[in-house]
Amino acid sequence: MTRNGDVSFWWHQEGLPAPRPPLPGDLDVDVAIVGAGYTGLWTAYYLAERRPDLRIVVLERRFAGYGASGRNGGWLTNSVTGGRERYGREGGIRQQRAMNDTVDEVIRVAAAEGIDADIHRGGELTIARSPAQLARLDAMFAAESAWPATDVERWDAARTAAHVRVAGTLGAVWHPHCARIHPVKLLTGLASAVERRGVTIHENTAVIEIVPGRAVTDRGVVRAAAVIRATEGFTTDLRGERRTWLPMNSSMIVTAPLPDEAWEEIGWTDAATLGDAAHVYMYAQRTADGRIAFGGRGVPYRYASRVDADGATPASTVASLTELLHRFFPAASGVPIDHAWSGVLGVPRDWAATVGFDRASGLGWAGGYVGTGVATTNLAGRTLADLVLEEESELTRLPWVGHRARRWEPEPLRWLAVRALYTAYGMADRRESRGEPRTSAIARLADRIAGR
Repeated sequence: MTRNGDVSFWWHQEGLPAPRPPLPGDLDVDVAIVGAGYTGLWTAYYLAERRPDLRIVVLERRFAGYGASGRNGGWLTNSVTGGRERYGREGGIRQQRAMNDTVDEVIRVAAAEGIDADIHRGGELTIARSPAQLARLDAMFAAESAWPATDVERWDAARTAAHVRVAGTLGAVWHPHCARIHPVKLLTGLASAVERRGVTIHENTAVIEIVPGRAVTDRGVVRAAAVIRATEGFTTDLRGERRTWLPMNSSMIVTAPLPDEAWEEIGWTDAATLGDAAHVYMYAQRTADGRIAFGGRGVPYRYASRVDADGATPASTVASLTELLHRFFPAASGVPIDHAWSGVLGVPRDWAATVGFDRASGLGWAGGYVGTGVATTNLAGRTLADLVLEEESELTRLPWVGHRARRWEPEPLRWLAVRALYTAYGMADRRESRGEPRTSAIARLADRIAGR
């Protein structure tokens, strides 16, 4: 029987951690970080590494890695939501190179700290399974090739099949700046590295409000010169932040380990991460223990920005992901689905990730990764460390620093809009799967409305 929820397969595989002590009461520190996911932990790591004398506390409502950091697809990749084009050519090139370097930096730190996170650098492969998807893929390749440092390659169907055999594949685009990881192994290793540097993590401590100089929790007030918001999809639960970022749901399933004969049919020997060019796209990895972890959209958004309960996933979503998995990999059809779970992404209104720190108020923030945060959080953490320490650097001059998206529309407008957009994208994918040769007009209209 498929396990549903329990936070994620990654946490079930590793075992939920022993709880860290909650905040004991009012506290005075130098830096308070709200959220013990990748963003908060990377920020703490680099601050403590460079300034061991700083009193740093990380506040977490449940436990470190409870949110997207412990539920994602395990892609350590070089993309940052928002696209290079919005930054101009010079700024876009700097942003791209910083993201390429960030993939290397995470791998470096993992090795230096002795973190075995099942890291395998096989690159990122995006496939097309319909003429319309192939046309989008060619357009994407042309656009990517025009920029330095993207290092993309266009593969035909035969070359793609030599790496992984997905039924119906017409072609693919590949780049080398991506590694498969086990999200929770990276998270727990990073949390331990942070604690070794003297940072305190308080779990089961809900932050209610962030104001200059204070993080107000259900267990006391933490006073700090710098307060960093690193709450991603859970930002909506903070007082005054309901419309800052939209919590978008994403769901995953994972198979039992596949037998050798199934892997012989599928290939996938280099463990590249796998995505497609659909509008409602999928993402997958071959895990270190021989499973397929496969994700995509289920219920995209819950009314009034509600978030899930410990990753519980509707049966209809599990069924649709399983059906798509079997269409991709018929050899996996007889392999049970072991686990299904969901999580929320932080989505800005303009779909652009951001990091910033206001010196006047002492308030900092990072997030809005829309699903590409595993690497981007490290760049955000290093950048926040520079900003908090008032050190000008190449990172603090990157074009995403200081960007603020406009707020989302109030309910019921945003619920109606998000549901309508994803209905339109699903309809467009169905039309394209029946042979429509170009991107559906429905999807083009949805893109314009969404601001993507």
